[in-house]
Amino acid sequence: MFWYIIFLFFMISAVQPAIKQAALKASRQKLISNIEKKNNSRVITLIHRQETITLLGLPVMRYIDINDSERIISIIQMTDPDIPIDVILHTPGGLALAALQIASALKKHKGKVTVYVPYYAMSGGTLIALTADEIVMGEHSTLGPVDPQIGQYPAPSIVNVLKQKDISDIDDETLILADISKKAINQMENCILNLLPDRYSDEEKRNIAKILTQGQWTHDFPIGVDTARSLGLNVNTHVPKEIYELMNLFPQPIRNASEVKYEPKYREKQENGN
Repeated sequence: MFWYIIFLFFMISAVQPAIKQAALKASRQKLISNIEKKNNSRVITLIHRQETITLLGLPVMRYIDINDSERIISIIQMTDPDIPIDVILHTPGGLALAALQIASALKKHKGKVTVYVPYYAMSGGTLIALTADEIVMGEHSTLGPVDPQIGQYPAPSIVNVLKQKDISDIDDETLILADISKKAINQMENCILNLLPDRYSDEEKRNIAKILTQGQWTHDFPIGVDTARSLGLNVNTHVPKEIYELMNLFPQPIRNASEVKYEPKYREKQENGN
């Protein structure tokens, strides 16, 4: 009897994460369906957070990859060309090829494309956001530069070596990296020029592409709402509450217990004068 109870305990412990994940997925799908009905649109989520999805409950970090691009392209192709697409984007970035594929598919969609950034969409995430007819950011949300990264170094920094040293003092490997870097920067600039919606003028497109690729900032620099607007991007801060409710259904268990605490009845106490 004792061993039966122990066995039962381990069985329940083993399936509990799967049951919890299934419940989360059902809740997400229900909320996504509600957003689609409200906006009469197709909702596509690209949300990368750590999730306990394995049998042992270990967190798995996600980035934009080929699986994402294949899935999203398939969804876009199955969507009526005139139906608006709402993309809910939360990602640190990832594979440039995959991000460019997603961005290109969104650019070719005839219906309006709206990208919601409730918290952040860096690097490849920003590349995807640039294709939107409208970018909706939270007041404290951020985008990021899309300057190419060559190995562990940003391409603009490698190119700058050529300006700071005589060519005779630069080793062959660095010269090769600089050549690749120049090509990578030019390629990314051209990609942005092609991906930006036609609502932007040619001058605005060139300005946006140059600033985001030429290394004016470090690759992890947070481009907030005001900076995004100063670049000329079509940004507003009217993120619907349903978007944040959906984000709450993507838990991020970095540690067992969050150190961020708050008193949910604080405002109620203030209003009652207590």
